[in-house]
Amino acid sequence: MVSDMKTIPSRAGFLAARSKGEKALARGLVIQAVTRDSDDWRIGLTATKKTGNAVTRNRARRRMRALARDHLSPLAKNGFDYVLIARHDTATANWQDMANGLQKAIRYLHRTIANGTNSDAKSDGKSDGKSETKSETKSDTKPDSKPNAKPMADSQPQDRS
Repeated sequence: MVSDMKTIPSRAGFLAARSKGEKALARGLVIQAVTRDSDDWRIGLTATKKTGNAVTRNRARRRMRALARDHLSPLAKNGFDYVLIARHDTATANWQDMANGLQKAIRYLHRTIANGTNSDAKSDGKSDGKSETKSETKSDTKPDSKPNAKPMADSQPQDRS
């Protein structure tokens, strides 16, 4: 039900999701999630001017709200803030693709946060001996050597119809 969804009331909640949370991409959406000390979950929706004009942004927000009501509510965990960010195709993307992408992204975020592999752990400045050894060996390589890259001819264009 709509009344069960609580919204993130202030900019600080959105900033916390961006800086301390995890991010996942889905068709037409960017989803950010962050844990907090609470016994309920909240949602925030945002659509920037890059998304389109006011009509397009409002349609994107309505679609994200419906996605949250129908597909995020059953998967949402208490103590989480979720921020859904509209992308350029949110207003026109296939509904089923968006729903499947949202569900997959939410499961990914829950796994990632539960395992403790968030961006704060990666960038807290602590390093072990392995990473120093890796950087030392990296500097010993020839400067003109290039990493193995996949040739562009292997990638097939995807049908976006």
